[in-house]
Amino acid sequence: MGDVPPSLSNLKPLSNLQPLSLHVPEPKFRPGDTVDFAAVDVPAAGSVRRPDTAAPAQEFTDLSYTMVRVLDEEGRAVGPWNPQLAPDTLRRLLRHMALVRAFDERMFRAQRQGKTSFYMKSLGEEAVAVAAAHALDDEDMCFPSYRQQGLLIARGCPLVDMMNQIYSNTGDKLQGKQLPIMYSEKRFGFFSISGNLTTQYPQAVGWAMASASKGDTRIAATWCGEGSTAEGDFHSALTFATVYRAPVIFNVVNNQWAISSFSGFAGAEATTFAARAIGYGIAGLRVDGNDALAVYAATAWAAERARTNAGPTLIEHFTYRAEGHSTSDDPSQYRSAGEPTAWPLGDPIRRLKDHLILIGEWDEERHAAMDREVAEQVKAAQKDAEKNGILGHGLHQPLDTLFDGVFEEMPWHLREQQAQMMAEETASGRPWDRK
Repeated sequence: MGDVPPSLSNLKPLSNLQPLSLHVPEPKFRPGDTVDFAAVDVPAAGSVRRPDTAAPAQEFTDLSYTMVRVLDEEGRAVGPWNPQLAPDTLRRLLRHMALVRAFDERMFRAQRQGKTSFYMKSLGEEAVAVAAAHALDDEDMCFPSYRQQGLLIARGCPLVDMMNQIYSNTGDKLQGKQLPIMYSEKRFGFFSISGNLTTQYPQAVGWAMASASKGDTRIAATWCGEGSTAEGDFHSALTFATVYRAPVIFNVVNNQWAISSFSGFAGAEATTFAARAIGYGIAGLRVDGNDALAVYAATAWAAERARTNAGPTLIEHFTYRAEGHSTSDDPSQYRSAGEPTAWPLGDPIRRLKDHLILIGEWDEERHAAMDREVAEQVKAAQKDAEKNGILGHGLHQPLDTLFDGVFEEMPWHLREQQAQMMAEETASGRPWDRK
């Protein structure tokens, strides 16, 4: 036998070669830093071409590296992506975004008051969900992540039902089994939210493939954050979608932060998230996520592509998470307090409001009146929901329902466990064993 090679741990670097080094991404601004987003490349509104929806994906790979924008700095809607929406539609878009913001603010305060355990705001990202909901057909199926409450609100889901779920009260159709804000609404084509990242991506592809195999006309759309693109489910979904040309829209919400980790840890320093599409041979678009008209136009374009069997589309929504990740998060611990106000793409509600005022279809007085109306609408819904109880006051569902909803017919071993649990609760003498 030959000599045994020395352990790799005993080897020394070769003196004639430069030592290797490891790159660790680092955000540009930390708490206390002055913020300057001058390095963010923001192309002029209207400057990006709009290809035919039937064009092969390889003919417009450049759209993964630029940014689709419609509203310019003066509030004008310009360029080939302008969806030419009627003023009434624009006002509905504006109202739904304002309603989402009012809903978020009241539920955030409810959590701070101890009425529920958890909440997540979508401040600064309202256009991503609301504009997409308006561009999709009501029958299309949505597979959201946990910051797309705008889909439900734009599709007309009663606010009371959403609040019942947040409070896990007697009106909660999910029987208190989901974390607050993880809605499930079959009535509004809204698939159950999962706390496990990106599980909704392969589910959306599977649903879209089933729709196509049945000869249906409905498509699927799904959302995830930029950090979730590092998950294996993301890549599995894109593989199946490109192989079978599934009629699905992949939305990546690049809000710059995944909890306390900035987007560089998911690969943002190397390329755009829209460029993920190129390696899979599918259409990729990068969109100004704070421009409701750009989000609407890109979603409508991708929906037409899916409906005409041209395949899937990946849309990166370039936006910014103005608040913390959730009520459990304190962003002042890891990012500069100046970031939200310095963000170069502005506020989606203000930008659409300015556009409507510019074209003579809105004014500051009507906007202030709308803000008051949606605030009162949310307040009234909260009062109704709280009649069913709040999470802070304990269990609101019969304890024996803990085993419901897992199987269509409960198997024998779960029936045994349920009986054992109830017997133990009865013996304990606790007053909340049954409602």
